[in-house]
Amino acid sequence: MLCAISGEAPQVPVVSPKSGSVFEKRLIEAYIAENGKDPVTGEELSSEDLIDVKSQRVVRPRPPTLTSIPSLLSVFQEEWDALALETYTLRQNLAQTRQELSAALYQHDAAVRVIARLTQERDEARDALSKVTVGARASGGQGDAMQVDSSGLPDQVLARVESTQASLSKSRRKRPVPEGWTTGDAISAYKPTESTDPFYPGGKALSVNPSGDSALVEIADGVVGVFSLSQKQVIHTLQSNGPVTDAIWAGEKAVVASSTGSVKVFESSQEVASFNVHAGAATSLALHATGDIIASVGVDKSYVLYDLSSNAVITQNFSDAPLLSVQFHPDGHLIAAGGADGQIKIFDIKTGAVAANYDLAGPVKRVFFSENGIFLAAVTENSTMVSVWDLRSSKEIKVLETGSQVDSIHWDYTGQFLLAGGPSGLTVQQYSKASKAWSETLRSAVPAVAVAWGFSAQSIVALNTEGGLTVLTAQ
Repeated sequence: MLCAISGEAPQVPVVSPKSGSVFEKRLIEAYIAENGKDPVTGEELSSEDLIDVKSQRVVRPRPPTLTSIPSLLSVFQEEWDALALETYTLRQNLAQTRQELSAALYQHDAAVRVIARLTQERDEARDALSKVTVGARASGGQGDAMQVDSSGLPDQVLARVESTQASLSKSRRKRPVPEGWTTGDAISAYKPTESTDPFYPGGKALSVNPSGDSALVEIADGVVGVFSLSQKQVIHTLQSNGPVTDAIWAGEKAVVASSTGSVKVFESSQEVASFNVHAGAATSLALHATGDIIASVGVDKSYVLYDLSSNAVITQNFSDAPLLSVQFHPDGHLIAAGGADGQIKIFDIKTGAVAANYDLAGPVKRVFFSENGIFLAAVTENSTMVSVWDLRSSKEIKVLETGSQVDSIHWDYTGQFLLAGGPSGLTVQQYSKASKAWSETLRSAVPAVAVAWGFSAQSIVALNTEGGLTVLTAQ
């Protein structure tokens, strides 16, 4: 049993409860009087905290009888104690200085890398601007509108967003599962019951309206059809400006995005608004909880908000990478955009500021918020896994391995069932709030490049690889 400071057998051994180390009592008391800390762990320590060790006392030989020698030995002992204590302190300071130097060098290296990347992006942007001038137009009874790089919302729109957020966030946790909603047992029995002939091979746009009867699906190059699932026929056609990249329902209105950057709004079969803000393809669309605000993202590294009540562009906000996917938070105060650089940026739509940033291993193909407002699911290009993030801790809490490529994901209204589809089939993962565990409820071989839930999740609608629709229901 040796003293942690002097390395010698202690005459009066004591133990520190902070580190569990043994010390010579007089040495540790001297150290505490000067520093007030445990010399091993650096935690706060007082003399009263020390614990005496009951052990057989080390018997020293009797000192010489000459009075001068004992006094010299006492002086030498004190000097040795002071030297041992100083050496120990110097070793601690050296280790701490090495750590601080390592951190400083790492931060400097990271800063140099960031500066080099920003300089490169600045030069690329200057080169692009020297070659092309991009304007933004909005039509639909509102005339021309300038392209605006804005970070805030107009007062009227901001009031609607805040009112919706206050209403939904207050009642979301207490909201019961709607009557007649499907169950895990029912989903496990889902089988293909209906399928259509191929509409347009290569099409990837699919959206089912809230009633569960009408689906938007690309039926020709640049043409979206409104397909009635009950009548089993196309009842309207909607003409886009180019190849369709996404289509969603906004109430009874259909919104279609294209690779030319245009975003068109249709009511019945009539075009009521057309926007051309993106400098390049508009890659994805999302509907806000208010029901009359939509968002689009594009390869020009921006997201754009539109007001369907006035058919006007609200704002445009730029990121630092091409954006491939977008989704509003269920409460409406956040918007998540997945980038080609493998990052998910979550923006506060009131200010346009970045609220959080999540890193993935590849281009973020789809993002989808759970209706509980806590989880965010995302899938990257050519991946077989779905990543689930907890917004409260900003940590990836679960990786769902589907066993096959995932191209599309869709959470149901209750937040219990996460639907994932790809060219090799589709799966439904169920989250149990009681046990906080995931389980696979359904695995089907139906190929699905895009998936959606039907009314009350009583069915699954899948756009297969041939461009046709397949409906799965319980047998």
